[in-house]
Amino acid sequence: MFIEKIQYNLMELMVCVASRQLEDGRTAVIGTGMPLAAAMLAQKTTAPHLVTMFEAGSAAPELVKLPISVADSYTQTRALLHGSMDEIMESCQRGLVDYTFLGCAQIDMYGNINTSMIGTDYDHPRVRLPGSGGANDLASLCWKTLVITPHDKRRFVSRLDFLTTPGYLTGPGTREKAGLPRGGGPYKVISTLALMGYDELTKRMKVESLHPGVTKQDVIDNTGFEMLFADPLPITPEPTHEELLILREEVDPEGVIVGK
Repeated sequence: MFIEKIQYNLMELMVCVASRQLEDGRTAVIGTGMPLAAAMLAQKTTAPHLVTMFEAGSAAPELVKLPISVADSYTQTRALLHGSMDEIMESCQRGLVDYTFLGCAQIDMYGNINTSMIGTDYDHPRVRLPGSGGANDLASLCWKTLVITPHDKRRFVSRLDFLTTPGYLTGPGTREKAGLPRGGGPYKVISTLALMGYDELTKRMKVESLHPGVTKQDVIDNTGFEMLFADPLPITPEPTHEELLILREEVDPEGVIVGK
C-alpha cells in the first residue's frame, strides 16, 4: 500500500517537537512565538490538561486563538486567574511552575543564555538586545527550562558575550551554590538541527535526536563548543498527519508562526 509522504516545513517540525516535551497536567509559563504555538498544539494533542501561564498575569486560559504576545487579550480568555506579573512570579518562586519556554541570542554548553548584548563593551555593544524581561526569573525559579532557537555558531557559543539568564552556570552544583533551587535548570533545546538535553553528570548539552536529513557533522559544524551526542543517536520523529492538521487548521491557520 502506498502511503503519501508527509510534507512539512522546518518551523512546523520545531513546533511539533517542542509540543511533545510538555507533559499533561503540568504548569508552564509560555513565551511569545513558537512556544505559544507549541503549547496550544500540546493542549490539543498529548497534554489536554496542560496549565498555561503568562508573564502578563493570566493563568489557565482557554487558548482559542493564537496570541501574538504574552500580553495579548487572547491569553485572558476564560482564564482562572486574571492577575499581574506579581502572581505569576510568586508562583514560580513558590516552586509551583514546572516549565518555562525561552528564546535566546546566545547559549553555551551549560544552557546559560544571553539576550542582552553582542560585543565586548557593554556601553558600546555591536548589537543591543532586548534584555532579560522575565527570562532570568523564570529560568531561575521554574523547574525545567526549554529553549527554541536556530542552530548556528553565532548562537551556540563557547562563551557568552553577556550572561542574562542562568543555566547550569559552570557545571554540576554551581546553580545550587548560587542560591538557586536544587533540582531545577535547563531541560531541552529544540533547534533547527536537533533536539538536545543535558548530560546528567556533567550538565553539558547533549544531542538526543537529529532532525530528518541532518547529520552529526552538521551539528558539529554549526556549534561553537564540543557537543555531546547520545549513542545510539536516533532521528527525531516527523510530525504526524494529526499534528500538522491541528497545527495548520486550529493553532496557526493564518501562518503567523509556521508560515515564516
